[in-house]
Amino acid sequence: MGKIIALFNQSGGVGKTTLTMNLGYQLAERGHRMLLVDMDPQASLTTFMGFDVSDQDKTIYNAIVSEEDEPLPILQAHQMNLSPANIMLANAEQELILADQRETRLKEPLSAIANDYDFILIDCPPSLGILSQISLIAADYVLVPIQTQFKALMGTDSLLKTIKKIQRRLNKTLKIAGFCPTMYSPGNALDQRTLEAITEQLAAIAPIFTPIPRATALAEASEFGKPLALSPKKNLSVLAILNEIVIVLEQL
Repeated sequence: MGKIIALFNQSGGVGKTTLTMNLGYQLAERGHRMLLVDMDPQASLTTFMGFDVSDQDKTIYNAIVSEEDEPLPILQAHQMNLSPANIMLANAEQELILADQRETRLKEPLSAIANDYDFILIDCPPSLGILSQISLIAADYVLVPIQTQFKALMGTDSLLKTIKKIQRRLNKTLKIAGFCPTMYSPGNALDQRTLEAITEQLAAIAPIFTPIPRATALAEASEFGKPLALSPKKNLSVLAILNEIVIVLEQL
């Protein structure tokens, strides 16, 4: 059965979606069968993968709100499969409040196809709401991208409390795969101090990966709907860090 990894941070703009797509591609390049799941109503992952969100008649929304056993919709791009999202997913937060067995609304459709994949990466929304909760309930591991800024570090208390709540009652086997510092500027003293604080405060909980630097090439690749490795402007240092993370994920 494939490993299900949720990329989760309640803060937006930390590089979570970019990391999901690029880790997925690096794993696919190493021969792994990949599924990416877009659980963010902003549908950035769907867009980054090169799809027009307005063209999607069926999305992850249909699978999680349906009272029938509706399968996950699947698209294909860049050696990976994708279960897309669009703005309709925003309605799911309200629709699931009173839904029967809402906690397993993502876990069940993923469990039905988990044997078809080696890894399933879930791009969680930047919130602590129901969509993030059902993503963590469905996951085996959570990978936390965290921007190397003091404000982002302060937000980890709420994030960790949410994870502990899920572990205590709803998914007792959920583990933290690691913390991935993002948007790091090596020459910036504040970024350096924040990275030191991240390491000091969180290293006892899970591994701290090599920080991913701010890289124009990474943002441009996402804008053009491609992983960094397929972009004309490759950043070899960033690709090396992504591969370091991939090797750890393979060992989970």
